[in-house]
Amino acid sequence: MDIGPELQRELLSVADALADEAAGRTLPLFRSAGLGAENKSATGFDPVTTADRESESAMRALLDELRPDDGVLGEEYGPKSGTSGLTWVLDPVDGTRAFMSGAPTWGTLIAVNAGDAPVLGMIDQPFTGERFVGAFGAARVTRGGQQRDLRVRRCATLGDAILYTTHPEIGTPAERAGFDAVRSRALLTRYGFDCYAYALVALGQVDLVIEAGLQAYDIQGPQGVIEAAGGIVTDWRGGSPHAGGRVLAAGDARVHAEALDILARVND
Repeated sequence: MDIGPELQRELLSVADALADEAAGRTLPLFRSAGLGAENKSATGFDPVTTADRESESAMRALLDELRPDDGVLGEEYGPKSGTSGLTWVLDPVDGTRAFMSGAPTWGTLIAVNAGDAPVLGMIDQPFTGERFVGAFGAARVTRGGQQRDLRVRRCATLGDAILYTTHPEIGTPAERAGFDAVRSRALLTRYGFDCYAYALVALGQVDLVIEAGLQAYDIQGPQGVIEAAGGIVTDWRGGSPHAGGRVLAAGDARVHAEALDILARVND
């Protein structure tokens, strides 16, 4: 669909308002005794907190007011159909385990999808005061009232690459073997940064993020930010990652291609 300058400005304004609304619910609960954490999984540990639920409810209520014809896909309350051709993809607290642990590597993820890919992505970390936005060919980070452009950095080979993933025990055994094959060639590997690792790719600090088992709301916000900053985000076959699953994000197409050549061999 055609998204002209006026609609672009409106969508960016609404995304900022949504992030502000979410921050009003998450920040008072971060590093507090009032998290109200529960386990959503019957077989493992998949936590949800009061902050997750209250912030998504607040964002949805604001969208009902500001963009009532748009669809919504959120982690906690599922999909809502729309008629405008646009869908807001929301993860109120990406990195709930970090949130519960007091680590400032969680974030609120917001995206606007116009079909098969996000046209706007946001990673908001209200505790550090950083808001990473990618939309309509431009990417920026705002902190402390100051704004600067985002741009990924050059990295030609895995031997020079800094690699991140959230969990050392990534995915299935076959997925872990694929990740380990990339890790063994990388310069440095770090773990546990959730969505903040994707922000670091857009910031030009990190070269690769590899993950598996993601949902649409986990990746569309980061995808929009990294792509607008000049990076590349695909699945492990080189296709679109917008539906989730296995994700490879990179700042430089050359190191992306080298990692993809390894990950594409994972067959389970």
